[in-house]
Formats: sequence, structure tokens, C-alpha cells
Amino acid sequence: MSVKTADVIVIGGSAAGVTAAITVRRHYPGKSVLLVRKEKQVMIPCGIPYICGTVGSPDKNLIPDAVLEKEQVELLVSEVTAIDRERKRLITASGEVAYDRLIVATGSHPVIPPIPGAAMDGVFTILKDVDYLRRMQECLKTAIDVVVVGGGFIGIEFADEIRKTGGKTITIVEIAPHCLSLSYDEEFCVEAEQVLQANGIRILTATKVAGFTGNDRVTGVKLSSGGTIKADAVILGTGSKANAELGKAAGLRIGATGAINVDRTMRTSDKHIFACGDCAEKISFFGGGPSTLKLASIATLEARIAGANLFGITRENPGTVGVWSTALGDFALGTAGLTETMAKALGYDAVSAAVEGPNRHPAGMPGGAKTKVKLVFESNSGVLLGGQVRGNGVAGEIINAVSACVQRRMTAEDIAMFQMGTHPALTASPIAYPLVNAAELAIKEIRKRARP
Repeated sequence: MSVKTADVIVIGGSAAGVTAAITVRRHYPGKSVLLVRKEKQVMIPCGIPYICGTVGSPDKNLIPDAVLEKEQVELLVSEVTAIDRERKRLITASGEVAYDRLIVATGSHPVIPPIPGAAMDGVFTILKDVDYLRRMQECLKTAIDVVVVGGGFIGIEFADEIRKTGGKTITIVEIAPHCLSLSYDEEFCVEAEQVLQANGIRILTATKVAGFTGNDRVTGVKLSSGGTIKADAVILGTGSKANAELGKAAGLRIGATGAINVDRTMRTSDKHIFACGDCAEKISFFGGGPSTLKLASIATLEARIAGANLFGITRENPGTVGVWSTALGDFALGTAGLTETMAKALGYDAVSAAVEGPNRHPAGMPGGAKTKVKLVFESNSGVLLGGQVRGNGVAGEIINAVSACVQRRMTAEDIAMFQMGTHPALTASPIAYPLVNAAELAIKEIRKRARP
């Protein structure tokens, strides 16, 4: 029986897999590239909460196969059941496929907490599966009382999107003192909670879920503090874990967080196999320890490194900085690198400075909104450790600029000398440009600390 062959095979069709395949094609145009995935349709991961409101349907939140066709990447829809490293072959549900180089981009699974009743009908995790999400959406259409367990990105975005459909009582239950507390300093978390509450969403923080009530179908959520909340639909936004089972079964080295161990070139313990995305182990940009961050932006960076390095090393991963944002209507938050809370927890002598003002000049220009920028520096060197932004949609790009400064290890003095382009209809005033002014305030504090 003939065996299908390809110079490069990529396992996985989400952000990391698609980006890796495209990168291989661009860097090695003479190589044949095959992408293997088990899903007929692939969801845009970060867009999943929006199928409940803004987007309206899982079918409107898909990564199009046309992008693969355009780059002449062959697609095989089949489940990979094993990697035979000795023979350099994949065992799939539709036969064997031989490779020269392999990229594993199998993503992650949602974490299902060991809560009694979590397997009942009406309790949903965030599976990246179109049919599963259709069933969840159908349930939400008729649900009156919805409980979201977990107040991270996924949780608050789901709650806000479900709210848009109207006629529902929505409660977020979060075990930490504040929603988003793993991602932002407290003052930003409080503002986000105020926006959610103003939109009619109930928030219970410092509260643990003890179990779910009901027979075959969920009817309520029991709280460890006592009492039960009515619920005919529950969303579990409780994080994710690496889908590293295929790599582990093949004997690839597994890292401290349970993901596939890779070096800075994204190469695994097998020199012919690379891994990227949620299934790959991360090291932090700050100190080099393990990082559990899982973001599409990280996945695509790693994919561009892996795809370029298959037949000769040209790129290395500097470590995971972590850049993210979230939006609740016109209210947006972003973080790049370390928050002040994170920096102090890691042992840095951190100095922070915050500036707030309009993102247009004059403030009455269309699209104007109050924007807050908070930067965090290491006090001895003045090196930028991270920053946070609160504002409207512009916050998403401002935080990317902050990330660039973090990655280049710029100092407060470097940022104070930043040559920005401004325009009344597009940016804050050059006099009050927030990145520069926050850096100037930080310099003042750094000098104050340095005085004998």
C-alpha cells in the first residue's frame, strides 16, 4: 500500500498550525507542506465568546481554508493517533503519512474543575468544536439564569456577550478577590467590574463553587459560602491545559507545566520535530522560568520561529512577554509584560507611574475617550518591565507599542525620548502623550529613590 509523503507536516489547524504552515511555505518554497487536522471546521479561538452576541453563530467565527489554498498548503482532515518517530511517520485514521520534518501544534484542552455535577447537561466548557458550540448556543437561547464560573478573559467576555441577547440574569462567580486579577492590577480590575455591573451582570468574587444541582440537567450552582444560585446554563471559563498527549505518547520530552519541552528554536527532544502554540512549553521573558500563558499571539510567534527553523536555524524565541487585551463594549483593557503586582511578586524593585487623559486633542474630537497608561520599571536600571492601558478600542494598539518597548528592554529615559507622530483626530496631544509622560513621571520617582 502506498504511503502519502510530505517534506513538512503540521499537526493542528488553529492559530499556531496555520501560521506554521504558511511560514514554512514562505521560507522553503521548494518543500511540500501538508497540514493535518481532525476538525472539518476550525474556530477562531479568541472569537468564541462573541458567537453568543456580536457575531451570532459559530459558523461566522471560522478560520477559512482559503488561506491554506492560497499558500499551496495541502490539507488532510483526519485524526492523528500516533507519531512513529523511528520511521518518521504519522499514523492517522485514514492511513500513514511520511514526513521529513514535523511541527506539532495540537493546542490545548479546557480545564474542567472537579466540581460535583460538572458533567450534567447545561454545563459547558469552552471546547473549540463547532457542533459543541452550536449546542451551547441553542441552550443559551432559552436559558433565563446563566452562571459563568471564572472571571478571567473568557468568563467576562462570555458574560458580556450573553447579556447582549437580553432577558437573562447573568452571574459571574470568581474565586479570586477580583475578576481579571491574574492579568491586571487591582485598580483596572475594579473598573472592569464596574462596567460589568453597570450592564446588569452580577459579580460574586472571593467565592468558590461547591457543586451543581439538578438531576440530568443543571438547575443551580451551590456556593461554598452557602446558598444556591438558580442556573439553567453554566459556562466554565476556568482555564486550559496543554494538549501534549500525542507528543508524550511518542516519547518527546515534557516540560514542567505539562507541555512539550522545546528549546528557543522551538525544537523538541527529537531534532526532526518542532512544537509551537499551546501544546509547547513556554519560558518567561522575565527570568526564564516556566510560563503558563496561552495566547494566540504567543502561538503565532512560536509558529513563525518553528516554521523558519526546520532546515536551518535562523530564529530564536526571546521568551514569552505576554501581551493581551479585552473589551466590554467601548471599554478596553490591555497588558504587556508584567503588571506592578506581578513584578513585585517576582522580586523586582518596581517603580510605576500612571497618566490619564484624552486620546484626542482637543478632547471633544470624534472617537475621543479617557485613556489611562500605567508603566512599570525596574528602579535600578530603569528598564521597562510592563504596562497597562485602559481606554476605548485604541488601547489594543497602544499596548502593542508598550510590548515593543518591553521586548527591546527600553528604559524610562528611552521612552521619554520617544519620537511620536500625533494628529488631533487620531492620537493624544504631543504635550500629554501618555507613554512619554508616564516615563517622565517614573524617572522622577527613580531619581527620588536613588538619592542618599
